[in-house]
Amino acid sequence: MRILGAIEAGGTKFVCGVGHEDGTIIERVSFPTTTPQETMGLVLDYFTGKNVEAIGIGSFGPIDPVLGSPTYGHITTTPKPHWGGYNLVGAVAGQFQVPVGFDTDVNGAALGEYTWGAAQGLDSCLYITVGTGIGAGAVAGGELIHGLSHPEMGHILVPRHPEDTYSGFCPYHGDCLEGLAAGPAIGSRWGKPAGELPADHPAWAMEAHYLAHALMNYVLILSPQRIVMGGGVMKQSQLFPLIHAKLQELLSGYVQHPALNAEIGSYIVPPQLGDNAGLSGAFGLAKLALARA
Repeated sequence: MRILGAIEAGGTKFVCGVGHEDGTIIERVSFPTTTPQETMGLVLDYFTGKNVEAIGIGSFGPIDPVLGSPTYGHITTTPKPHWGGYNLVGAVAGQFQVPVGFDTDVNGAALGEYTWGAAQGLDSCLYITVGTGIGAGAVAGGELIHGLSHPEMGHILVPRHPEDTYSGFCPYHGDCLEGLAAGPAIGSRWGKPAGELPADHPAWAMEAHYLAHALMNYVLILSPQRIVMGGGVMKQSQLFPLIHAKLQELLSGYVQHPALNAEIGSYIVPPQLGDNAGLSGAFGLAKLALARA
């Protein structure tokens, strides 16, 4: 079986791995995300001598994933210091003469769950991560969704919770979904990180309000066959039933399908691949790049 390389390029750390084309991870390492020179030096050193046949990169963004674009393979308008305009694909392809697959980290995770995880065997899915930021990727008809660029579903506008006076932390939009519901917003609003708030804290009903409004939009626009929710905030398992109930309330019976009624507990689910969703997705991107080569 062919050996592939994978890079999950996150804003906090880069996770790199080597594995088989069936998604099996042979080994993995991680490096802190500091400067491109330092972090990418460690990444390139790691893959030297591994003899991988392709490398997939799922990156924090925004990025340019459009083949043929002058800035294809670049990280673009990220607020992450030093990384704006960095040619991530160029750095990898320039070092290793193998096909390189490239997309957002959440599109990669969606591909991973679609290929090997919670959405395996379906025709479509949505993957949303709720952590330091909020992002979502989608598979439809077996293909990752792109357009002018890649989806930015974490920056949609959602109705404010009637008791929420927090202004929002997004540097671009203030009170978009990410600005109101990502981990930093929870910590800033309540004075403690999400992981330190008890399960019965009012923070969770407010969080479910925002996430359910977002999911309502995604369900009505994309109609995915499964929604997978990951990221650090979603490790608070009490959120899932709150989101299920709030989404059903918002839809108000308009979309009639068992997945949105009696079976909602198996429709909106945590990642089956767990913390490996992003890395597995990068293996999927490598597999696609190898098929295109």
